[in-house]
Amino acid sequence: MVGKRAMKMALGAACGALLSTSMASMAAPSAPMPKLRPDQQEYFGLYKELIETNTTLSSGSCTEAAARMAARLKAAGLKDDQLVPFSTPEHPKDGGLVALYPGSDASAKPLLLLAHIDVVEAKREDWERDPFTLVEEGGYYYARGAVDDKAMASIWVDTLARFAKAGYKPRRTIKLALTCGEETSGAFNGAEWLAQNRRDLIDAEFALNEGGGGKTDGNGKLLVQTLQVGEKAYQDFRLTTANPGGHSSQPVPENAIYQLSTALLKVGAYEFPVEFSETTRAYFTKAGKMRGGETGAAMQALAADPADKAALAIVDKDKMLHSLLRTTCVATLVDAGHALNALPQRAEANVNCRMFPGRTAEETQAALAAAIGDPGVKIEPRVKDKPIASSPPLDPRITGPVEKVAAKYFPGVPVIPSMSTGATDGVYIGAVGIPVYGVPSVWTDPDGNGTHGLNERVEARALYTARDYLYDLVKALAG
Repeated sequence: MVGKRAMKMALGAACGALLSTSMASMAAPSAPMPKLRPDQQEYFGLYKELIETNTTLSSGSCTEAAARMAARLKAAGLKDDQLVPFSTPEHPKDGGLVALYPGSDASAKPLLLLAHIDVVEAKREDWERDPFTLVEEGGYYYARGAVDDKAMASIWVDTLARFAKAGYKPRRTIKLALTCGEETSGAFNGAEWLAQNRRDLIDAEFALNEGGGGKTDGNGKLLVQTLQVGEKAYQDFRLTTANPGGHSSQPVPENAIYQLSTALLKVGAYEFPVEFSETTRAYFTKAGKMRGGETGAAMQALAADPADKAALAIVDKDKMLHSLLRTTCVATLVDAGHALNALPQRAEANVNCRMFPGRTAEETQAALAAAIGDPGVKIEPRVKDKPIASSPPLDPRITGPVEKVAAKYFPGVPVIPSMSTGATDGVYIGAVGIPVYGVPSVWTDPDGNGTHGLNERVEARALYTARDYLYDLVKALAG
């Protein structure tokens, strides 16, 4: 999620450590995108329609996008009672859609497909191309949301449409939730609303979501696919100091800016304890073996013994690995003073925390207070009652089909379980007891393909391969 949040690392966070020469030798070379099949051409029309429906918070409408996707599903054969649009009177443009595709076995719990249809803001004057016009250049599709998350959202809609047209009867009921608000902290969030108000509508044994994905070497070779199994929880804390102020010609020791600066330096120097989940231990073990060298050996040693300080010192040199091992908090915004010629009466900073699964906002706030050691620094969460992140199990009923189908579409490419250091809407679904897995999907280049930035793009071959992979994966998991 972004907005005022730091950019999430949805597709590539757990892949960076694997970009090595030894892995590149395992990957298949790039191949040109062949002429589109008729079914791919039909999908492209759906993808283009969703992309070109502006769903930014400032000027777009998720409600309109959801209605267009509902129309696509209805045209494919879904009935009105299988399509449940939702919104609230306070947020009429932030609506979404739940689609229900019935299974043949009432005793089998449903499968939930989750995707958000809102996108990060994009200013036309900053982009080389219109961000809300899908443009194809050099084997890539350029547009805001080309990857995040309209690639997955459009694939899920297309999958149900294809099932309906083919008359496919899965064993499990398949549910699709297209939601708004994932990209903006504090905005109305459709996944959160569904979890709190319509738990029955999205009830499922497990959910498939964004967060996984592939990474290339930047030269057309796919190095790895990841299966996201768990993520950190996002929380912002406001740190505030206050003084009487006065004339700047007569300084005094008590200064709100100095007091806050001292506190922030202590936050910067503080390290949360190292901890592992089932997912991160598997990642450090498997990825460490594949990476090799000093860092790879240290990753394996640390997974075996978290108290190994020598191994930790090596691993912590990598910012991504460092973040996978603990809760992290970092200062991101500062606002202080009120006049050039006056002592500051108030200073405020935002500290952004990404909390390890199982850790609460309360204990994170307490750790910050202890590290600062100054009761004069007020600490408060900006958003209260956020859910605690939880890690779903490495369930072979999920991981088995994920890996088996991946071997067909990504031959020779390893699938690594990973924990996201960022955040998705999976945290809200997981909080009500539905395990969420970020499945392998489109691949991106080392630069992230402009996700959340300028000129976002996706390789056409990656998009259509992910479409075929996810279609077969849903079939395998739905029965």
